[in-house]
Amino acid sequence: MASTTTISQQKKPERSLSPWQIARKKFLRNKLAMASSIFILLVTIMSLSAPFVANFLSPLPDVTKVNIGSMNIQPNGEHLLGTDKSGRDVLTRLFYGGRISLLVGFSATLIVVTLGTLVGSIAGFFGGMVDNILMRFTDFVLNFPFLVFVIVLNTILYGIVDGLWVLILVIGVLSWGGVARLVRSKVLAEKENEYILAALSIGCSPWKVIRKHLLPNVMSTIIVQATLIFASMIVAEAALSYLGFGVPQATPSWGNMLSSANEPDVLQGKPWIWMPPAFIITLTILSINFIGEGLKDALNPKSLR
Repeated sequence: MASTTTISQQKKPERSLSPWQIARKKFLRNKLAMASSIFILLVTIMSLSAPFVANFLSPLPDVTKVNIGSMNIQPNGEHLLGTDKSGRDVLTRLFYGGRISLLVGFSATLIVVTLGTLVGSIAGFFGGMVDNILMRFTDFVLNFPFLVFVIVLNTILYGIVDGLWVLILVIGVLSWGGVARLVRSKVLAEKENEYILAALSIGCSPWKVIRKHLLPNVMSTIIVQATLIFASMIVAEAALSYLGFGVPQATPSWGNMLSSANEPDVLQGKPWIWMPPAFIITLTILSINFIGEGLKDALNPKSLR
């Protein structure tokens, strides 16, 4: 009996896991989310290393130079994905296009999440007149004609500001309304808890309460929403570039590569020009959505451990 007591006393108590550690373990067990994460990581690495990969795999590493003697070549041993109507290597443009599309998606998502979190947290915490003013402004942003504003700004600022950053700013500034509403609803629910009232009662400033108490407790919702916004931003860039109002045509992006499908002869007889960007966009969006679903399940405290 004494030996049993000694053994039990020698056993170390199990260390309780934090919510973030539990979420990480659940996410790592999600095979689909992990496979999607690996794919996004590979796409990001290949896009960032585009100059080195292009010089190694392609005889035409320049993505802007027109090569009349290499126009519309079908995929072969020299050009793995063929060339487009301007004689540029499709594989090279695919790598460089990933840099632009991912940059637009990430930068616009950062703007959307920052503005939406700031407006939503202030409106939800202070309430009253502040909430009414900010929410009415949010309604105005949500109802603003997005495509018209992009076209007008591109026309006004053409040649003055880099069109790529104009596109990022316009997409980001006009897309934060949904995040603001979501964050506001979460803050309204959280601020009624006792720990918030206790922090206010001991003299914590409202900004300190928002920064140190409210935002950490709604961060899981913001992270999940950010992944879904990232996917939608890539789609927005591709759609606007396809229509000719997005990234400047001289800059390779997945949307610009898809715009060649506007021509019937390319769409029907030269699928190697537009199918690679369409394929990579589809896989990227699906992967980001799978990652978002994995994060949603992992960060959900009601799901099984």
